[in-house]
Amino acid sequence: PAQPGSLPPPKKIVAPTVSQINAEFVTQLANKYWAPHVKKKLPFEQIVTIFSSLPPLHFSQYLENYLWVNYAPELSSKAYLMSICCMVNEKFRENVPAWETFKKKPQHFPFFFKRVLVASLADKDSEITLQEQTILLLFLDHCFNSLEVDLIREQIQQLISLPMWMGLQPARLQLELKKTPKLKKFWNLIEKNDEKMDEKTRLQTYQERRFLSQLIQKFIYVLKSIAISDALCMDKVRYCERFIEFMIDLEALLPTRRWFNTILDDSHLVVHCYLSSLVKRDKEGHLFCQLLDMLKFYTGFEINDQTGNALTANEMTTIHYDRITSLQRAAFAHFPELYNFALSNVSAVDTRDSLLKIFGPLSPNMLHQVASYLCLLPALCEGENTNYEKDFLLELLVSRHEHRISQIQQLNQMPLFINIRRYFMKINFKIIIIREGKNLRVWLCQPGLHPCAGRQLYNGPLQYILYEYILL
Repeated sequence: PAQPGSLPPPKKIVAPTVSQINAEFVTQLANKYWAPHVKKKLPFEQIVTIFSSLPPLHFSQYLENYLWVNYAPELSSKAYLMSICCMVNEKFRENVPAWETFKKKPQHFPFFFKRVLVASLADKDSEITLQEQTILLLFLDHCFNSLEVDLIREQIQQLISLPMWMGLQPARLQLELKKTPKLKKFWNLIEKNDEKMDEKTRLQTYQERRFLSQLIQKFIYVLKSIAISDALCMDKVRYCERFIEFMIDLEALLPTRRWFNTILDDSHLVVHCYLSSLVKRDKEGHLFCQLLDMLKFYTGFEINDQTGNALTANEMTTIHYDRITSLQRAAFAHFPELYNFALSNVSAVDTRDSLLKIFGPLSPNMLHQVASYLCLLPALCEGENTNYEKDFLLELLVSRHEHRISQIQQLNQMPLFINIRRYFMKINFKIIIIREGKNLRVWLCQPGLHPCAGRQLYNGPLQYILYEYILL
């Protein structure tokens, strides 16, 4: 018998029996249309049925024996497209091979993949909801993380390569090509090959090259539609979270980062995110903020995007000084109000506080002009007013030119041993201590959950319990 104060035994997870599985509606449907052990199956027809759970469909080999083997361009409806993407996502969630089915019948995959790209860019007035586009984002994330598969890599290469830089603003493109003369030769060759294409092929090719740039702009539009205090649509939050996760994966992979990092920097996505209302919502934006910090870490990773080699401390210092001196030259040549800044020592003006003090009094139009001289924004026409808010323009200039300590210095400043109290409090866990006679049991679990669902930290004599846990 359990002693007073003791924990009840954890509930056992009972696996479904064969009879229960056979009684499932999905199993009955599979036995009619696609189950491999059934010899006489009904002919293929598109079944429109809503299922609340994906595992039964995955267990019945719905993707392998029904969806993809019968897929054809003329049958590619929205429901068909979403069903395939959902099943691929489920396979990745279950950590089982997802692309073997497509490799056995690869002829329709390019058409299917292009349909996914078009659906991912659909606007709010289309029949594809934001929740469905979140599923498509997850599918694309899995594709970009499967570059080792030839079938997938052939499609991804059309989206991420040097030609995708046509999504950059013209001044920024010329600046990047000037940094690497070898790329300028390749770019001229790309332009010559584009001239040989017919009009239809050229439009389709340009659409693929600009896909990620357009996807970023769509994300920024969704992000800006979130208010700071009104009722919030959680579908928008989940879309934003999944999108930032997608960006992190693109930045973390060297083959994709090589070309994509410049596109991401030119879009100023990180600045838009930090100034968004979602960041200021403590509850709904908590995960988004964590993902955003991770994305910021990867965008500033100290490597050469073209070679993949790590940058030394001297090389990082040179990059920082080049940015500041470029800003000072633009200020000296075009803005008399900034003469003092232009003639100052770099170390005296490269802190965040100094930059805010220098550029804070400037008007939005003048801030835009400074950014345009640095190829950060398109130039303003004469008499034209900027469409950007002053907070964005100021943060763009300051965040790009402020001095940051190196990543190795950040690591060296971290404590060698974690503060247990602060760590557990930060991740919102609680400690449960139960005394059973002369024994003590210590559990770490999330609030609202049974201790048995958490992790047992200690179970032994009372005198050996760690004092740090008692303090918690």
